[in-house]
Amino acid sequence: MNEQHIASAFDRDLEAIQAMIMKMGGLVEEAITNSSEALANRDEDMAAKVRADDAKIDDLEEQINEEAARVIALRQPMSSDLRTVLTVMKISANLERVGDYAKNLGKRTSVLVEMQPVGASAKSLRRMAREVELMLKDALDSYMRRDVALATKVRDHDLEVDQIYNALFRELLTHMMEDPRNITACMHLHFIAKNIERMGDHVTSIAEEVIYLVTGERPGDPRPKDNAIYGAAEGQGD
Repeated sequence: MNEQHIASAFDRDLEAIQAMIMKMGGLVEEAITNSSEALANRDEDMAAKVRADDAKIDDLEEQINEEAARVIALRQPMSSDLRTVLTVMKISANLERVGDYAKNLGKRTSVLVEMQPVGASAKSLRRMAREVELMLKDALDSYMRRDVALATKVRDHDLEVDQIYNALFRELLTHMMEDPRNITACMHLHFIAKNIERMGDHVTSIAEEVIYLVTGERPGDPRPKDNAIYGAAEGQGD
């Protein structure tokens, strides 16, 4: 088997994996949208759909890992080609985590529908989720286009998600102090906000993988973060 044939076979394999990545990314974008709309509209059916559809995301991650492992074993890619396959695996892992956080939103929504709304929290959460969804779209585009500038933009954009989170955290604290009857609902809303903030972190990780894929180097500067970020509890164990 000549080198040209091996290279073309690897390219076909990689295209198939990348198609799965984009499909997985589309499902995750849909999960973010649906989970935030379910929360805003107190839609239990939509929340249940988000939880059920997470299995599709998990299945795709498993398929991507299996195919990537097969390509490494069969094609034995070197240097940049190997880095591409490993990047795909890391991107799929981050997408799977974002999907898990969207599923957590669905779980919390089913509890919150039984409680009174708290201020404008649903609007803020929807805005946060929309920002993360836009970040994810740009991160996936940066991967397909090998666009370092766009990946860097995604990385910088995470600061805005942090700022929305911090403002919402302060708002929830105010509601809890003003009326203790809000405490339970506010705790659920805080966990939701933290889940969305963590989605942003995983999307930022995807952008950083793109930068590494193209340049061969990790970003040298620390991630832009809001130094006032609140709330250590991440709530990912739901």
